Amino acid sequence: MLQGTFEFDSEDDCSVSFEHSDDQVAILSNIPVVLSNIEPHVAQAKPPITLVRGYLNAEQQAALLQEAQFYPLSRPEIQVFGQFHPIPRQQVWFGDLGCDYLYSGLFIRALPWPKYAHKLREKLARDFGLACNGVLVNRYADGKDCMGAHSDDEPEIVHGSHIASINLGATRDFVIKHKHSQVKYNISLHGGDLLIMHWPMQRDWLHSVPKRLKVKDPRWNYTFRQLVVNYHG
Repeated sequence: MLQGTFEFDSEDDCSVSFEHSDDQVAILSNIPVVLSNIEPHVAQAKPPITLVRGYLNAEQQAALLQEAQFYPLSRPEIQVFGQFHPIPRQQVWFGDLGCDYLYSGLFIRALPWPKYAHKLREKLARDFGLACNGVLVNRYADGKDCMGAHSDDEPEIVHGSHIASINLGATRDFVIKHKHSQVKYNISLHGGDLLIMHWPMQRDWLHSVPKRLKVKDPRWNYTFRQLVVNYHG
C-alpha cells in the first residue's frame, strides 16, 4: 500500500508535489509481481524486471532536471586493452557515508545526496521497499553517448538486492541480453519511466544503452543501488 507524500521544494518556494495522483496509484497498484527465485528455463526466456511507465510526472521530472544542471559531472578514463579512454557519457555518484564505489577500475567517493535525488530515493523506498543507499547518475549528451553491455555485479553491491533505474529526457533503447541463451530484448525507455532489475538479473543478463545517432537530445539516468556500507574501509 502506498503511504505518505512528499514535495520537491524549489528555491523560489514553489513546490512540486510528490503526492500520488489517481493515475499513478492505478499504475502502481497494477504492477505485475516479479519473483526473484525464477526457474532457470524461465529466466532465460524473460528477464526479471518491473517496468513502470510514467512513474514520475512532468513536474517531478522537471524538478530533477533543474537540479541536475548543477551536478558535478565528470567523464573519467578507463583502461581498455592497455589504452585509456574517456567513458562515452558523463557521470556522478551520490551516496551515504561509507558507500564508496569501485567499478571498471574506477574508485568513486560518494558525494552527499542532492535534495531532490534524495527525495526520489525516499519515494522508491516507500513505493517498493527499496533500501538503496547510493545512486549513479549518467548523462548522455545525445545518441552518440552510450553504455556497453555489462552487469552491475560489483562485490560491494548487496547480494540479491534490486536496482532501480529512472529515465529522464530523451527516449533511449535499453537492451537486455541473456548471458548464455543470447535471448535479447529491446525496451524503449521514455522520460519518467522506472525500470527495476530484480535478482538474478545481474547474474544472468547483460544490459546496455547502445548508440542511436538519430537522437539529438540529452538523456539522464538515475540508477539506485544498495551497497555494503564501508566495504572499502
